[in-house]
Amino acid sequence: MTIMEILTGNELMSGATVYLDRDGRWVEELQQARIFGNEDLEAREAALAATRKTLRIVSLEVETVTLRDGIIYPDRIRERIRAEGPTAPRFDRQHLDEDGHVSI
Repeated sequence: MTIMEILTGNELMSGATVYLDRDGRWVEELQQARIFGNEDLEAREAALAATRKTLRIVSLEVETVTLRDGIIYPDRIRERIRAEGPTAPRFDRQHLDEDGHVSI
């Protein structure tokens, strides 16, 4: 069985979700992520070690993915949400009135 994995984390300064690309850069676009297969275990471990030394990427994780029609799909729902956004619609934040109360 061929394993397909990507490296993901959060950029320390901005908090943005990022993915390691084929050139060793951290990018925000999932579809640019480098896919590591069974034969790439050594390269994946080297990339993890190098990234940990920089302290620039936090919450570093190895995520399994599926490739369908050339499109990367994360296997875990958590990573799908991180890549695509929330599963519920976003609402405008309700601001406090001048008296500090929120209308109900």
